[in-house]
Amino acid sequence: MHGPQNISELHELASRPDRSVIESLREVDSNVLVIGAGGKMGLHLSSMIHRAFTELKSKHRVIAISRYGSPSVTDLFDDQGIETISVDLTREGAVEDLPDADNIFYLAGVKFGTGNNLELLHQMNVDLPTRVARRYADSKIVALSTGCVYSFTRPASGGSVETDPLNPPGEYAISCVDREQAFRNSGARTSLIRLNYSVDLRYGVLVDIAQKVLLKKPIDVTTGFVNVIWQGDANAYIVKALTRAASPPFVINVTGKRVLRVRDVALRFGQRFGKEVTVIGTEKETAWLNNASKSHQLWGQPSVSEDELIEWVADWLLSGGPTLDKPTHFEIRDGKY
Repeated sequence: MHGPQNISELHELASRPDRSVIESLREVDSNVLVIGAGGKMGLHLSSMIHRAFTELKSKHRVIAISRYGSPSVTDLFDDQGIETISVDLTREGAVEDLPDADNIFYLAGVKFGTGNNLELLHQMNVDLPTRVARRYADSKIVALSTGCVYSFTRPASGGSVETDPLNPPGEYAISCVDREQAFRNSGARTSLIRLNYSVDLRYGVLVDIAQKVLLKKPIDVTTGFVNVIWQGDANAYIVKALTRAASPPFVINVTGKRVLRVRDVALRFGQRFGKEVTVIGTEKETAWLNNASKSHQLWGQPSVSEDELIEWVADWLLSGGPTLDKPTHFEIRDGKY
């Protein structure tokens, strides 16, 4: 598949619904709310659902809800024909005032800047999902979680599976376990998406590595192994998980097929860019790794392989494609962000 060459192509490809996505939404009989839509995945996810509804000739709407940083952000949704609601959901009564809907995608959460702000971490990752889960206890909910709820694991294991015990390091990861528990306690029919790591060419682990290679900055390989997935594929799995929402929650890992070695990825970018790669550190034996074979068995392999995604990132950066300047900090191992 040819990679996107500009922002318009990026938005189109990352939000393009395949036939199975469209079919998974055929029986949806109400509007869909995307809560926390102003983050890095919200626009593409909202647009994918909206495009599927258009294909189905459905009269139901996608309503994208977020605090939103600026009018320019809501303009992106408006351009796609997606209704937005701008609201601070931490405000008293804000969640209760949201419109009714039978199908909810929950993307809200906070990670960076919480290392010394446990109050914010608890407010956003525990209190808010508890209120949303209570408000929509009779609805189907697809809630984003993270592979960080697992312990570190060895690459040879293939990554953590959904039945593995949760024993995460650090306050952020613990708050993500608590977020999952909030939906579990509500009794709402829920699918929990344990995702790592999504890449949309403007941000992601591969972008972090590639930019350092381009700038001749050293690559720390202490956290030496990662999983990645094209954001369009991640969105497709997230949408299809709506059909599996259940109580107790349906839990699913979402990521690519392979475990990538950071050192090898950096050297590959070095070859593409004609840059010498400086590697520092020594690989620890473990990392946060997911085994997504369950989602692949249910819904098929990702449409974009890890090798293709590496090439897309290289082409994007070499052509001067913009980035979001939002590093993932995947190297951090103590869970303090």
